[in-house]
Amino acid sequence: MISQITREQALKLLTTYNQDAFHIRHALTVESVMRWYARELGYNEEEEYWGITGLLHDIDFERWPEEHCKKAPELLREGGVGEDMIHAVCSHGYGLCTEEKPEHQMEKVLFAADELTGLIGAAALMRPSKSVMDMEVKSLKKKFKDKRFAAGCSRDVIEKGADLLGWELNDLFEKTILAMRACEEAVNEAMKQYE
Repeated sequence: MISQITREQALKLLTTYNQDAFHIRHALTVESVMRWYARELGYNEEEEYWGITGLLHDIDFERWPEEHCKKAPELLREGGVGEDMIHAVCSHGYGLCTEEKPEHQMEKVLFAADELTGLIGAAALMRPSKSVMDMEVKSLKKKFKDKRFAAGCSRDVIEKGADLLGWELNDLFEKTILAMRACEEAVNEAMKQYE
């Protein structure tokens, strides 16, 4: 892992191109989920790298949705991000808007968890608690099977991500719910300055 961008620099870079609270919340959530996975999967020394990649993964999506993962390399290079992280960011769009395949474990986790955090977040908003804290895998599975619910979250990508990781879908669901529980309070707190 080569990129030498700090978390502070990455957040500044993200908010240069993203002002919408929805996109910032998604970036902070994916960052935290990636940090959780780094620790969970034994990549503790790479936690910062995993987190910053998660933070920057959609850097181009708010302003250039039709050029998603195509505009990102230019923005990231200008921000001092290394080619390794640029590949990781672009690989989360594999098969949708880019041909960069997720190779490293971190890239596979980002590919699998990105769409899933969106689905879990939408499902949490439907709960009386508006929280992931009391969400169970079985209720998420119902939402996953209902193709009309959060239709923008690709079920195919989530399934492909589980396959890339060699995990059962339920394992991916359970781990990602746990990751989002671990960061929900911190993300809510961080979002106060953007909402």
